[in-house]
Amino acid sequence: MKILIVGANGATGRLLTEELLNRDHSVRTIVRSVSGLPEPVRQHKNLTAVEASVLDLSDAELAQHVAGCDAVASCLGHNLTFKGVYGRPQKLVTEATRRLCEAVASHQPTTPVKFVLMNTTGNRNGDLEEPISFAQKCVIGLLRLLLPPHVDNEQAAEYLRVRVGPGGGPVQWVVVRPDNLIDETESSSCELHPSPIRSAIFDAGQTSRINVAHFMADLITEEAVWRQWQGQMPVIYNKQGAR
Repeated sequence: MKILIVGANGATGRLLTEELLNRDHSVRTIVRSVSGLPEPVRQHKNLTAVEASVLDLSDAELAQHVAGCDAVASCLGHNLTFKGVYGRPQKLVTEATRRLCEAVASHQPTTPVKFVLMNTTGNRNGDLEEPISFAQKCVIGLLRLLLPPHVDNEQAAEYLRVRVGPGGGPVQWVVVRPDNLIDETESSSCELHPSPIRSAIFDAGQTSRINVAHFMADLITEEAVWRQWQGQMPVIYNKQGAR
């Protein structure tokens, strides 16, 4: 398979890139700095790295980069600095999602292209009844006012859910919602649920980045996994006590 990854310089994006290369797939990345990729990744024969900011590319350039790809994965996020949270572009994830989907559609692919978006369990799936407490609703309302990245994540998922839709168009999608992200060196057992089973604000679980990366790789490369979750927003947690 040929896969395009944006956000490959991030902590989870690097792991996803490595995992797909380890599975012997062809990976193309769009990164601000190629030097931010680990050297074994940079030197891998199946990697093509494009050094650019994804939103600075023209529509024609984006269409060129998605051409021939079987899947697109976004691990984009905002740096946890004042500039990263409140500076531009505040709609990084949403705009990248929209423009990449439009670039895919411009080729009118005969086989739908998979789009996998890394998101957050703090985002609700509007297709399901995902009840939250009044207190959590208030906190999320404050997050929308105070933290632009939260709104960006919500709107990116909504673009896929509403504008792209669940049907059989040129793009099919899955939104992956991890809980509180942690770093672990090895993958472990994890749980997958259609909706959160705990409060993302008051009872957050843990999800290792490497488990997220492996699940995203499974979605891209394993048809049974894709068929199970296509058009949904699975929530992923580390299994309690797993090693």
